[in-house]
Amino acid sequence: MPDALSFPEGFELRDIAAKGTTLHVRIGGTGPAVLLLHGYGETGDMWVPLATDLVSRHTVVVPDLRGMGLSARPEGGYDKKTQAHDMAGVLDALTIEKVDLVTHDIGNMVGYALAAQYPERVARFVIMDAPLPGIGPWEEILKNPLLWHFRFGGPDMERLVAGRERIYLDRFWNEFSADRTRFSEASREHYAALYAQPGAMHAGFAQFAAFDQDAIDNKALLARGKLAMPVLAIGGAMSFGPTMAAVMRFAAEDVTEGVIADAGHWLMEEQPAATVAAITAFLK
Repeated sequence: MPDALSFPEGFELRDIAAKGTTLHVRIGGTGPAVLLLHGYGETGDMWVPLATDLVSRHTVVVPDLRGMGLSARPEGGYDKKTQAHDMAGVLDALTIEKVDLVTHDIGNMVGYALAAQYPERVARFVIMDAPLPGIGPWEEILKNPLLWHFRFGGPDMERLVAGRERIYLDRFWNEFSADRTRFSEASREHYAALYAQPGAMHAGFAQFAAFDQDAIDNKALLARGKLAMPVLAIGGAMSFGPTMAAVMRFAAEDVTEGVIADAGHWLMEEQPAATVAAITAFLK
Protein backbone atom coordinates (compact mmCIF):
# COMPACT_ATOMS: atom_id res chain seq x y z
CA MET A 1 0.00 0.00 0.00
CA PRO A 2 1.37 3.47 -0.80
CA ASP A 3 2.58 5.42 2.24
CA ALA A 4 -0.08 8.10 1.72
CA LEU A 5 -2.69 5.40 2.27
CA SER A 6 -1.02 3.74 5.27
CA PHE A 7 -2.47 4.33 8.73
CA PRO A 8 -0.02 5.22 11.50
CA GLU A 9 1.63 2.55 13.59
CA GLY A 10 -0.65 1.30 16.33
CA PHE A 11 -3.84 1.08 14.24
CA GLU A 12 -5.45 -2.34 14.53
CA LEU A 13 -7.33 -3.98 11.65
CA ARG A 14 -10.45 -5.91 12.58
CA ASP A 15 -13.32 -7.55 10.73
CA ILE A 16 -16.38 -6.85 12.88
CA ALA A 17 -19.70 -8.65 12.54
CA ALA A 18 -22.43 -6.01 12.55
CA LYS A 19 -26.15 -6.32 11.82
CA GLY A 20 -25.99 -9.11 9.27
CA THR A 21 -22.70 -8.35 7.54
CA THR A 22 -19.00 -8.03 8.35
CA LEU A 23 -17.17 -4.71 8.14
CA HIS A 24 -13.44 -4.12 7.82
CA VAL A 25 -12.48 -1.57 10.47
CA ARG A 26 -9.30 0.28 11.44
CA ILE A 27 -9.06 1.30 15.12
CA GLY A 28 -6.35 3.36 16.79
CA GLY A 29 -5.66 5.72 19.65
CA THR A 30 -7.37 6.46 22.95
CA GLY A 31 -9.72 9.15 24.19
CA PRO A 32 -13.05 10.47 22.88
CA ALA A 33 -14.12 8.43 19.86
CA VAL A 34 -14.33 9.72 16.30
CA LEU A 35 -16.04 7.70 13.54
CA LEU A 36 -14.89 8.44 9.95
CA LEU A 37 -17.13 7.36 7.04
CA HIS A 38 -15.86 7.37 3.44
CA GLY A 39 -17.70 7.65 0.14
CA TYR A 40 -17.75 6.20 -3.36
CA GLY A 41 -14.54 5.89 -5.35
CA GLU A 42 -12.57 5.47 -2.13
CA THR A 43 -12.50 3.38 1.05
CA GLY A 44 -11.68 4.16 4.66
CA ASP A 45 -8.10 4.62 3.45
CA MET A 46 -9.03 8.16 2.35
CA TRP A 47 -8.94 9.23 6.01
CA VAL A 48 -5.20 8.65 6.62
CA PRO A 49 -4.34 12.41 6.89
CA LEU A 50 -7.12 13.06 9.40
CA ALA A 51 -6.60 9.84 11.35
CA THR A 52 -2.89 10.63 11.65
CA ASP A 53 -3.76 13.98 13.25
CA LEU A 54 -6.53 12.69 15.53
CA VAL A 55 -4.97 9.50 16.86
CA SER A 56 -2.91 11.22 19.57
CA ARG A 57 -6.08 12.62 21.17
CA HIS A 58 -8.92 10.33 20.12
CA THR A 59 -10.02 6.77 19.59
CA VAL A 60 -10.30 6.74 15.79
CA VAL A 61 -12.67 4.24 14.13
CA VAL A 62 -12.52 3.92 10.33
CA PRO A 63 -14.75 1.28 8.69
CA ASP A 64 -15.19 0.39 5.06
CA LEU A 65 -18.89 0.72 4.26
CA ARG A 66 -20.96 -2.37 3.51
CA GLY A 67 -19.93 -3.83 0.16
CA MET A 68 -16.93 -1.53 -0.25
CA GLY A 69 -13.19 -1.85 0.29
CA LEU A 70 -12.39 -4.94 2.36
CA SER A 71 -15.86 -5.23 3.96
CA ALA A 72 -18.18 -8.08 3.05
CA ARG A 73 -20.44 -7.65 0.03
CA PRO A 74 -23.90 -8.95 0.96
CA GLU A 75 -26.62 -8.99 -1.67
CA GLY A 76 -28.76 -6.36 0.05
CA GLY A 77 -28.88 -3.76 2.78
CA TYR A 78 -27.43 -0.82 0.83
CA ASP A 79 -30.09 1.63 1.95
CA LYS A 80 -28.40 4.08 4.28
CA LYS A 81 -30.79 3.45 7.17
CA THR A 82 -29.59 -0.16 7.27
CA GLN A 83 -25.97 0.91 6.94
CA ALA A 84 -26.45 3.23 9.91
CA HIS A 85 -27.39 0.12 11.90
CA ASP A 86 -24.12 -1.39 10.65
CA MET A 87 -22.27 1.51 12.24
CA ALA A 88 -24.18 1.23 15.50
CA GLY A 89 -23.21 -2.45 15.52
CA VAL A 90 -19.54 -1.58 15.08
CA LEU A 91 -19.72 0.89 17.97
CA ASP A 92 -21.46 -1.74 20.12
CA ALA A 93 -18.74 -4.28 19.31
CA LEU A 94 -16.11 -1.74 20.37
CA THR A 95 -18.15 -0.74 23.47
CA ILE A 96 -18.23 2.88 22.30
CA GLU A 97 -21.32 4.79 23.41
CA LYS A 98 -20.82 8.15 21.70
CA VAL A 99 -18.76 9.53 18.82
CA ASP A 100 -17.88 12.62 16.91
CA LEU A 101 -18.89 11.78 13.34
CA VAL A 102 -16.95 12.85 10.22
CA THR A 103 -18.29 11.87 6.79
CA HIS A 104 -17.76 12.43 3.07
CA ASP A 105 -19.85 11.64 -0.03
CA ILE A 106 -22.00 8.51 0.48
CA GLY A 107 -20.63 8.44 4.01
CA ASN A 108 -22.72 11.61 4.53
CA MET A 109 -25.88 9.65 3.82
CA VAL A 110 -24.96 6.84 6.22
CA GLY A 111 -23.89 9.44 8.76
CA TYR A 112 -27.16 11.36 8.58
CA ALA A 113 -29.13 8.13 9.03
CA LEU A 114 -26.94 7.28 12.04
CA ALA A 115 -27.31 10.72 13.63
CA ALA A 116 -31.07 10.80 13.01
CA GLN A 117 -31.74 7.28 14.33
CA TYR A 118 -29.22 7.36 17.18
CA PRO A 119 -28.94 11.05 18.14
CA GLU A 120 -27.76 10.18 21.63
CA ARG A 121 -24.68 8.50 20.12
CA VAL A 122 -23.43 11.47 18.03
CA ALA A 123 -21.85 14.43 19.84
CA ARG A 124 -20.78 16.47 16.79
CA PHE A 125 -21.21 15.88 13.07
CA VAL A 126 -18.83 17.03 10.29
CA ILE A 127 -20.38 16.40 6.84
CA MET A 128 -18.51 17.03 3.59
CA ASP A 129 -19.40 17.73 -0.02
CA ALA A 130 -22.36 15.57 -1.06
CA PRO A 131 -26.15 15.89 -0.87
CA LEU A 132 -28.64 13.95 1.24
CA PRO A 133 -31.40 12.07 -0.63
CA GLY A 134 -34.79 13.65 -0.06
CA ILE A 135 -33.42 16.58 1.97
CA GLY A 136 -33.61 20.23 0.86
CA PRO A 137 -32.76 20.81 -2.83
CA TRP A 138 -32.31 17.09 -3.62
CA GLU A 139 -34.54 17.10 -6.71
CA GLU A 140 -32.73 20.11 -8.18
CA ILE A 141 -29.33 18.57 -7.44
CA LEU A 142 -30.37 15.42 -9.33
CA LYS A 143 -30.73 17.50 -12.51
CA ASN A 144 -27.00 18.27 -12.62
CA PRO A 145 -25.64 16.37 -15.66
CA LEU A 146 -22.40 15.66 -13.78
CA LEU A 147 -24.42 13.36 -11.51
CA TRP A 148 -25.67 10.98 -14.22
CA HIS A 149 -24.01 8.14 -12.28
CA PHE A 150 -26.71 8.40 -9.61
CA ARG A 151 -28.98 6.53 -12.07
CA PHE A 152 -26.32 4.28 -13.61
CA GLY A 153 -26.36 0.64 -12.57
CA GLY A 154 -27.65 -2.85 -13.19
CA PRO A 155 -26.16 -5.94 -14.85
CA ASP A 156 -25.54 -4.37 -18.26
CA MET A 157 -23.71 -1.47 -16.67
CA GLU A 158 -21.65 -3.92 -14.64
CA ARG A 159 -20.69 -5.68 -17.86
CA LEU A 160 -19.70 -2.35 -19.40
CA VAL A 161 -17.28 -1.55 -16.59
CA ALA A 162 -15.96 -5.08 -15.95
CA GLY A 163 -12.22 -4.94 -16.48
CA ARG A 164 -12.50 -1.17 -17.00
CA GLU A 165 -12.96 -0.13 -13.39
CA ARG A 166 -10.05 2.31 -13.56
CA ILE A 167 -11.55 4.06 -16.60
CA TYR A 168 -14.90 4.44 -14.85
CA LEU A 169 -13.37 5.71 -11.59
CA ASP A 170 -10.95 8.10 -13.32
CA ARG A 171 -14.00 9.97 -14.56
CA PHE A 172 -14.99 10.78 -10.94
CA TRP A 173 -11.48 11.59 -9.78
CA ASN A 174 -10.88 13.87 -12.77
CA GLU A 175 -14.21 15.66 -13.20
CA PHE A 176 -14.84 16.26 -9.51
CA SER A 177 -11.37 17.69 -8.78
CA ALA A 178 -10.33 21.32 -8.97
CA ASP A 179 -6.95 19.93 -10.09
CA ARG A 180 -7.00 16.28 -11.14
CA THR A 181 -3.26 15.88 -10.52
CA ARG A 182 -3.87 16.12 -6.77
CA PHE A 183 -5.59 12.73 -6.84
CA SER A 184 -2.35 10.78 -7.09
CA GLU A 185 -1.58 7.90 -9.41
CA ALA A 186 -0.77 5.74 -6.39
CA SER A 187 -4.23 6.42 -4.93
CA ARG A 188 -5.92 5.71 -8.26
CA GLU A 189 -4.15 2.37 -8.60
CA HIS A 190 -4.95 1.46 -5.00
CA TYR A 191 -8.67 2.19 -5.21
CA ALA A 192 -9.11 0.81 -8.73
CA ALA A 193 -7.70 -2.54 -7.54
CA LEU A 194 -10.14 -2.62 -4.61
CA TYR A 195 -13.12 -1.78 -6.85
CA ALA A 196 -12.05 -4.47 -9.33
CA GLN A 197 -12.57 -7.19 -6.72
CA PRO A 198 -15.39 -9.66 -7.49
CA GLY A 199 -18.74 -8.08 -6.64
CA ALA A 200 -17.28 -4.70 -5.71
CA MET A 201 -18.75 -2.71 -8.59
CA HIS A 202 -22.10 -4.47 -8.09
CA ALA A 203 -22.09 -3.33 -4.45
CA GLY A 204 -21.06 0.18 -5.48
CA PHE A 205 -23.96 0.45 -7.92
CA ALA A 206 -26.25 -0.81 -5.15
CA GLN A 207 -25.28 2.20 -3.02
CA PHE A 208 -26.72 4.49 -5.71
CA ALA A 209 -29.70 2.28 -6.53
CA ALA A 210 -30.86 2.70 -2.92
CA PHE A 211 -31.15 6.50 -3.23
CA ASP A 212 -34.91 6.46 -3.88
CA GLN A 213 -35.48 4.45 -0.71
CA ASP A 214 -33.01 6.66 1.13
CA ALA A 215 -35.05 9.73 0.13
CA ILE A 216 -38.21 8.14 1.54
CA ASP A 217 -36.41 7.15 4.73
CA ASN A 218 -34.78 10.56 5.18
CA LYS A 219 -38.06 12.40 4.82
CA ALA A 220 -39.52 10.17 7.54
CA LEU A 221 -36.49 10.73 9.78
CA LEU A 222 -36.64 14.49 9.25
CA ALA A 223 -40.33 14.48 10.14
CA ARG A 224 -39.30 13.47 13.67
CA GLY A 225 -37.29 16.70 13.95
CA LYS A 226 -34.00 18.25 12.93
CA LEU A 227 -30.67 17.08 14.27
CA ALA A 228 -29.81 18.88 17.50
CA MET A 229 -26.04 18.23 17.71
CA PRO A 230 -23.61 20.83 16.31
CA VAL A 231 -22.94 20.29 12.59
CA LEU A 232 -20.04 21.55 10.47
CA ALA A 233 -20.99 21.41 6.78
CA ILE A 234 -17.92 21.63 4.52
CA GLY A 235 -17.89 22.01 0.76
CA GLY A 236 -15.04 22.32 -1.70
CA ALA A 237 -15.06 25.79 -3.26
CA MET A 238 -15.10 24.27 -6.77
CA SER A 239 -17.73 21.68 -5.82
CA PHE A 240 -20.59 21.97 -3.29
CA GLY A 241 -19.12 25.00 -1.55
CA PRO A 242 -21.73 26.77 0.63
CA THR A 243 -24.49 24.50 -0.74
CA MET A 244 -23.41 21.84 1.77
CA ALA A 245 -24.41 24.12 4.64
CA ALA A 246 -27.60 25.13 2.83
CA VAL A 247 -28.59 21.46 2.57
CA MET A 248 -27.84 20.80 6.22
CA ARG A 249 -29.90 23.74 7.42
CA PHE A 250 -32.94 21.77 6.25
CA ALA A 251 -31.83 18.85 8.44
CA ALA A 252 -30.11 20.34 11.50
CA GLU A 253 -30.66 23.17 13.97
CA ASP A 254 -27.03 24.20 14.60
CA VAL A 255 -25.05 24.39 11.33
CA THR A 256 -21.66 26.01 10.78
CA GLU A 257 -20.62 26.60 7.17
CA GLY A 258 -17.15 25.71 5.95
CA VAL A 259 -15.70 26.14 2.45
CA ILE A 260 -12.26 24.81 1.50
CA ALA A 261 -10.56 27.07 -1.04
CA ASP A 262 -9.01 25.68 -4.23
CA ALA A 263 -10.68 22.30 -3.80
CA GLY A 264 -13.23 20.22 -5.62
CA HIS A 265 -14.99 17.18 -4.20
CA TRP A 266 -11.91 15.23 -3.08
CA LEU A 267 -11.11 17.36 -0.04
CA MET A 268 -8.73 14.97 1.70
CA GLU A 269 -6.66 14.54 -1.47
CA GLU A 270 -6.80 18.10 -2.82
CA GLN A 271 -6.43 20.15 0.37
CA PRO A 272 -5.64 17.77 3.24
CA ALA A 273 -4.01 20.32 5.54
CA ALA A 274 -6.84 22.87 5.28
CA THR A 275 -9.51 20.20 5.58
CA VAL A 276 -7.92 18.56 8.61
CA ALA A 277 -7.49 21.98 10.24
CA ALA A 278 -11.16 22.83 9.74
CA ILE A 279 -12.33 19.49 11.14
CA THR A 280 -10.05 19.44 14.17
CA ALA A 281 -10.87 23.04 15.09
CA PHE A 282 -14.58 22.14 15.12
CA LEU A 283 -14.06 18.95 17.12
CA LYS A 284 -12.12 20.87 19.77
